[in-house]
Amino acid sequence: MIIPAPAVCIRRPGEFALPSAVHLTADPGAEPAAELLALYLRRPRTTDGPQIRLAFSAEITGPESYQLEIAPERVDLVAGKLGGLLRGVQTLRQLLPAHALSDGAAADHTWRWPAVSITDGPLLGWRGVLLDVARHFMPLDFLYRFIDQAAFHKLNVVHLHLTDDQGWRIEIDGRPRLTEIGAWRVGSMHGHPDTGWIDDIPHGGFYTQEELRALDRFAAARGVTLIPEIDMPGHMRAAIAAYPELGNDPARPLTVWNRWGVSADILGVHDQALEFCRDVLEQTVGVFASPVIHIGGDECPTGRWSTSPAAAERVRELGLQRPEQLHGWFLEQMCGHLAKLGRRAICWDETGHSASEAPKGAIVAAWRDAEHGVAAVRRGRQVLMTPHLTTYLDYPQTNNAHEHRGHPGFVTTLEDVYRWDPLAGGLPAVEPGGEAPGVLGTQASLWTEHAPTTDHVLHQAYPRLCALAERAWSGSPAAYTDFTRRLAGHEQRLRALDAWRSTIWTDVHAH
Repeated sequence: MIIPAPAVCIRRPGEFALPSAVHLTADPGAEPAAELLALYLRRPRTTDGPQIRLAFSAEITGPESYQLEIAPERVDLVAGKLGGLLRGVQTLRQLLPAHALSDGAAADHTWRWPAVSITDGPLLGWRGVLLDVARHFMPLDFLYRFIDQAAFHKLNVVHLHLTDDQGWRIEIDGRPRLTEIGAWRVGSMHGHPDTGWIDDIPHGGFYTQEELRALDRFAAARGVTLIPEIDMPGHMRAAIAAYPELGNDPARPLTVWNRWGVSADILGVHDQALEFCRDVLEQTVGVFASPVIHIGGDECPTGRWSTSPAAAERVRELGLQRPEQLHGWFLEQMCGHLAKLGRRAICWDETGHSASEAPKGAIVAAWRDAEHGVAAVRRGRQVLMTPHLTTYLDYPQTNNAHEHRGHPGFVTTLEDVYRWDPLAGGLPAVEPGGEAPGVLGTQASLWTEHAPTTDHVLHQAYPRLCALAERAWSGSPAAYTDFTRRLAGHEQRLRALDAWRSTIWTDVHAH
C-alpha cells in the first residue's frame, strides 16, 4: 500500500505494537532522523521495551537508499546516509494507521506496524514540485504543510516561485518598496487572458527573510531542499512597479500586473538593474541553504530593449548583433555571480525562443517538451525534465463539467502523469552535484493563476503528485491498475494529512 512503491517489499507474519513510550536508538549522525520519527509518533522516548534502531551501514550505497526490517519484537532501519534514514522514516509513517497521520490524532494502543522486509532506493536524485506563490500568495502555514506532504511522498525538492509580474514575495533588505508596492496588486484576472475579466479585490502578501529561513530549516529536517526562484530578466514587472529605474523607461509608471500571461515590461540591462539582481541573489543565498538557485530566464520579450538607449549602448559595448542577444548575456552575468557565491544556477530551457540557451554550467529545466530535454543532454547538459503536458498540475485533470478550473487548453490526467517516463529513450540518470550530462530528475509544477486558494492548490496537486512521486522514485512502474489500487487506500492517508480535497475520485478513474 506504500506510495511510491518500494523496490522490494515482503510481508512477514505478525505486527510491531507501538508502546506508550518508544525505545528509539540512533547511531552517531542518525539522531535527526530519530527526532523526526519521534515527532511523527507523538510518544516520549524511553530506554526500555522493544527497540526501534536507526543505524548506518557502509554496505548500503546510494544517498537515499535504505533497508527496513519490522518484526514483532524490534524494528531496524538502516541506510548508508542520513537521506536514506529520512526516506525510511516516511515509509514507517505511511505504515501507521491512517488516522495516526492527522494533526489532532492522539497516540494510542492501536498504532501498529505490519511486519515487513523492505529494500528501497530512488531512480532519480531530484524529485520535486514547484509551487507558484507569486501569482497567488499562499499562507505560510500552508507552505509548512505542503512541504511535509511532499516529504511524505519521498519528494526531496520544493521549488518556490517567489517573484513574477503579478507579485514579489520575498523581503529584501534595503529595498522596502519591493514588499510595500511589489507584493500587492489592485485586482486579479479570472479565466484566460484573451477572454477573462479582472476583479477589483486587492491581493498580495510576502514572506520575511526570517520566515523563509525557518521554513528552509523545517524542509531540511525532512530531507527536502527548498529551491527559490527569482525570475529574470523577464517576469519582473512587480519589481519595476516598485522601482521604475530598473526598467527601460523610468518615466513610464507601472503597476503590479493584474493580468495573466507575459508582460512586455522587462528589466533593463544597465548597471543599476544588474546590481539590483546581484543584491537580490546575494540576499536570497543568505536565506536558503540550497546549492541551486533558480533564475528563471523564460518568456522574455525583448521589444523594450529595441527602443532603449541603454540597451543600444550595451549592444555596442559587447559587440552584439541585435538586442535579443542581451538575454543570454544577462543570464550569463547572473550565473557567474551565483558561481562566485558558491551556488549553481538553474534556468528554464528557452532554446528556440531566445538568442541563446542557458549559460554553460547552469542546469537546464526542460519545460516545453521532453525532446528539448533530450537535445540538451546530447549537448552535454544536466537537465531537469519537467515537460508541461505531463508534469504541469495547473492543467485540469478531467474534462468533467464540475472539475475545478485550471489552466485552459489541455487536460493532464492521473494516468498521463503516471505513464510518463523522464528517462525515455535510454537517457542516463545522474546524481545532483556532479558534472556528467544526463537527467538529474523531474518535478511537477503547480502554477497558481487559476488556483487562488489553498483548496485549489491541493485539488490540483493530488492525487497526480502521487503519480509523479512514484514515477520519479520507483522507476519502471507497476501496472497502472496496481497503482490505482494502492491509491484507493492511500486516499485515507491524504485525507488525514488534509491533502485530499478532491470531489471527483470516481471521475478521475473513469477518465
